[in-house]
Amino acid sequence: MAKKYDIARIQKGALNADEAEALFSTVDETGHTDEERAARERRHRKEKGHAVDVDPLSSEDPSGSNVGKVIAKTAVAFVVVFLVGIVGMQVFFGLVRRANTSNLSENANVRTVASALGGGVEWGNGFTQFPEDYSVQEADENTGRIEVSVTDTSSKNALQCFAGSQVQATAFAVNSLLNPNINTVVYHVNVHMDSEGKIQQSKLFGFLKPTGDVKSIMTFIWTKTQSSAGVNFSCTITGIDETLQDELRDQITTSFTPVQILTGATN
Repeated sequence: MAKKYDIARIQKGALNADEAEALFSTVDETGHTDEERAARERRHRKEKGHAVDVDPLSSEDPSGSNVGKVIAKTAVAFVVVFLVGIVGMQVFFGLVRRANTSNLSENANVRTVASALGGGVEWGNGFTQFPEDYSVQEADENTGRIEVSVTDTSSKNALQCFAGSQVQATAFAVNSLLNPNINTVVYHVNVHMDSEGKIQQSKLFGFLKPTGDVKSIMTFIWTKTQSSAGVNFSCTITGIDETLQDELRDQITTSFTPVQILTGATN
């Protein structure tokens, strides 16, 4: 015998399946089964502009909303403005950089040399910057000599310091030696040393400066000479102590590196 909750309760006056199908087949988009009321509703919507023809296969929003289009246009506009802004900033900073960069080949004095160290110099198709801490000992076209000192706070070891300083000294010296009145460029490189003799570097993106003692680690001396064959630029590196020499030698040479034999001249 079936229990009470197993028997579906039939609501009084409810339509069966056939009656419900027959009823909904007479309902149009207005929701009315009465033809006269449906006709009045359609006229009312047409007059008030509320009539909507819905195409189920259309990508258009039947509610008439254009939020999707607005979002898409806003996103495209944002990307375009962002790219234009980046290009504009690059052009602006490029112009500012060139405006603040001194050309030592045209004029070399204490002011222009300090400006070059602070703003950088053009180097080939690129641009070379120098350490933030620098000083100018001499810059005189009458004596044909430029001498500067920089303090490297970005390198963590001797090899990095040597490699970076070599590029910086070369860019600075060549830019200076292109001046017909400059024949010698001396580029001193200093570093901060801790109590154990290790190179210290800046931290926290350069905001925290090293506090160790400042020590001269190497000096690049560039000279310009002329001969019948043309103009010669030569570089001599001095001031490197034996410990640093051994460290660099171990890092950049192997047993296959050729050994230069220096002999004195005899009569």
